[in-house]
Order: sequence, then structure tokens, then C-alpha cells
Amino acid sequence: MTLELPFSDAATGACCGIATPGGLTREQAESSAALLKAVADPVRLRLLSIIRDSEGGEACVCDLTPAVGLAQPTVSHHLKVLTEAGLVEREKRGTWAWFRLVPSRLDDVRSIFP
Repeated sequence: MTLELPFSDAATGACCGIATPGGLTREQAESSAALLKAVADPVRLRLLSIIRDSEGGEACVCDLTPAVGLAQPTVSHHLKVLTEAGLVEREKRGTWAWFRLVPSRLDDVRSIFP
């Protein structure tokens, strides 16, 4: 019985390797991972989609809270994560906070896997 080694030279057992290192640098990978972590939550994905689909492309936290069915402090936490990741911008209007997407950051998410 012959053992086939995928991606290796069966005669020498050596790995094929790649011609150039390519891929992301360590810094790019860390930055991309932080961005992906911010969107890797079902509630945050829902918040982003609700804001995207809202009239004028912005939504008040007073509308977002009942839309996702969570307590206001929980929604505020998720919005803070999205804001810190640069995915949304926050604007205070009176007693309410309004949020809108940052298109360039969404492009950054898309560009991770071109």
C-alpha cells in the first residue's frame, strides 16, 4: 500500500511550498480579524442591516432596540462595538443617538476576501 502525500513530493516527503509568501501581513491580519470580530455577531449583523435599510440610511437607537428585541443597554453595547470598529457613526440629536453606516469600512470588510 502506497501512502500518497497531498501537496508534497512523495519521493522525498518534502512539502511543495509556495513561490512567494503572499497573503496578509501580520498587521493586516490582526486588523482584519478585529473588523471581522465586530461583525461576527448575529445582533450586530442585524443592526447593520436595519441601519442600511432605514430611510435615509440612518436609524435612531430608540427604533433599533425594539427591532432586535433586546434591552437598551445590550443594544447600546453592540452599537458601541460597531462604532469603535468604525463601521457606524454616532450622532447625538437631543436625547437620542442616531447611527449611520460608514461605507468605506464596509468596503474594508468586503476586501478581506477579494
